[in-house]
Amino acid sequence: MKTNLSHLLLTLTTLSTLVHATPPPPTVTCNAGDVNCTVTNGYGIYPDRTTCKAASVARPADESELLSVVSDASQKKQHMKVVTLYSHSIPKLSCPGGPDGEGLVISTENLNRVMNVDPLRGRMTVGGGITLRGLIDAAAENGLALPHSPYWEGMTLGGLIGTGSHGSSLSGKGPAVHEYVVGVRMVVPSTSAGGDGKYARVVGLVEGDEDLLAAKVSLGVLGVISQVTLQLEPMFKRSITNRVERDDGFENRIAAFGSVTEFGDITWYPSQGRVVFRDDFRVPITTKGNGLNDFTGFRAQPRLIIEGIRITEELLEATNNPSGKCVLSIGQVTILLESGLGLKNRDGSLLEFTGYPVIGNQSDMQTSGSCLDGKDDLLLTACGWDRRIHGLLYHQTTVSIPLPNITSFISDVKKLRNINHDSLCGVELYYGFLMRFIKASTAYLGKTADSVDVDITYYRSNDPLDPRLDEDVLEEIEQMALFKYKGMPHLGKNRNVGFVGMREKLGVKGDLFVKAMEKYDPEGLFSSDWSDAVLGLRGKALTVEKKGCALEGLCICSRDEHCAPEKGYLCRPGMVYTEARVCRREDDGLLKMEVQ
Repeated sequence: MKTNLSHLLLTLTTLSTLVHATPPPPTVTCNAGDVNCTVTNGYGIYPDRTTCKAASVARPADESELLSVVSDASQKKQHMKVVTLYSHSIPKLSCPGGPDGEGLVISTENLNRVMNVDPLRGRMTVGGGITLRGLIDAAAENGLALPHSPYWEGMTLGGLIGTGSHGSSLSGKGPAVHEYVVGVRMVVPSTSAGGDGKYARVVGLVEGDEDLLAAKVSLGVLGVISQVTLQLEPMFKRSITNRVERDDGFENRIAAFGSVTEFGDITWYPSQGRVVFRDDFRVPITTKGNGLNDFTGFRAQPRLIIEGIRITEELLEATNNPSGKCVLSIGQVTILLESGLGLKNRDGSLLEFTGYPVIGNQSDMQTSGSCLDGKDDLLLTACGWDRRIHGLLYHQTTVSIPLPNITSFISDVKKLRNINHDSLCGVELYYGFLMRFIKASTAYLGKTADSVDVDITYYRSNDPLDPRLDEDVLEEIEQMALFKYKGMPHLGKNRNVGFVGMREKLGVKGDLFVKAMEKYDPEGLFSSDWSDAVLGLRGKALTVEKKGCALEGLCICSRDEHCAPEKGYLCRPGMVYTEARVCRREDDGLLKMEVQ
């Protein structure tokens, strides 16, 4: 089996360099024209698996049209939400509030132009709907670079700053794109008509305006971001080397590594005892090198390979075979590391990756997403998560843990791993524990402390009542990160339980943000049950107590029925963090108690 799985992974890595994926489908589909619509995210499924209906979709081409759209909806007291080109936020950010099926969604797909570039000041103004890749390329054409960015290039600028998305750095202003925003224009609703007869207005905010601290990370609840002005830098190059070590005591070196690397991150494969330090720093633009970051997980992949890997993992789940996942993960991680994790030297060799360091322009190294670039080939190829095929379906738990707490958090995770080494092999199939550094932010919904952002991706069943292998371990880690170590959730990721207590963690900043909401959208037309629950407003609840709710992260179990008692999964205390309440398979629990 090991040989066959290794061959499968090698084939995937090889073929992914030869194909270009069918682009993802639209996230808004309508029965006729632009009315009677269904709204989803790029994965085709929200955390609660409900369907979002909207009365219609509007596609304004400029700020003037956007003003008319918001005015018309505001006059009718119609709830609104922004939808973006690929909508890769996992939570229910893009579903309008109000009665189901009566809201309006406003697509920013046409608000994607470059309005102004000032190379002397290093500033560029662009539409809020421009994709990260479009932004980066436009800056590069003018000799400029966005200092930091997320790793996935398919997000829009309005969407990524609205969720506080970021790269990895403790240097300077930090890695969050919103820290480089020096101006915002947004269209907000009005309760009465202005001098122009519109029930909406354009608000312009610049550095020094207190409300910019609300608008920079807004969850989309203030209005629609029409334009953003960014402070950029002259183009520079980066040098990247992935350094693999054993994980013995690495938790004691995380803070020191973060203090000396400008762009570096850490990937931990706990079951294999391996950790990858990405030594990543800037070098002069004259440095030789034409490298490219084409991360393997974001490349085009043949549909047959995508579906084959998913079916294999489903089989391992159905047969209760975590050791099979360990075999699969060892083969996958080894091949990925040997192939440079998708880095390309582009030095004239027939091979993509010929060794470290890989050096290239910031615009070529900071983000990736080549599976978005292809032409339609009838789904012979696709992004791995394309919802039209039987591909990847996963949960994400992404929590920023205050820097002083990260050593103890990793030590606790090691204790869980040592009870059962196979329990975290499944995480390694989704690139392990990705740890990025992020600075405290002045934005009201930004990070409250210098932190290590821990990103964990893991298997999700097609059946919401079907538990996962070693479900309890990841639930304990999730609760440990959020509650024991006081982590802040990533606003564009996470299951519902990830946002429990967020308003309290924000403290005074949360109050200031709510005041801005009341100022710019006093009737809550851009709010929804989900955003109200996250912000602790209007009595809305984040968690839902029902049969099997803990399996999907809709609740923390307090009764066995919240798990899957008919399949042997009962609600039990955590093994290391005993305050946690997790769904543990009964025979697994007995085995783990014996090991302890």
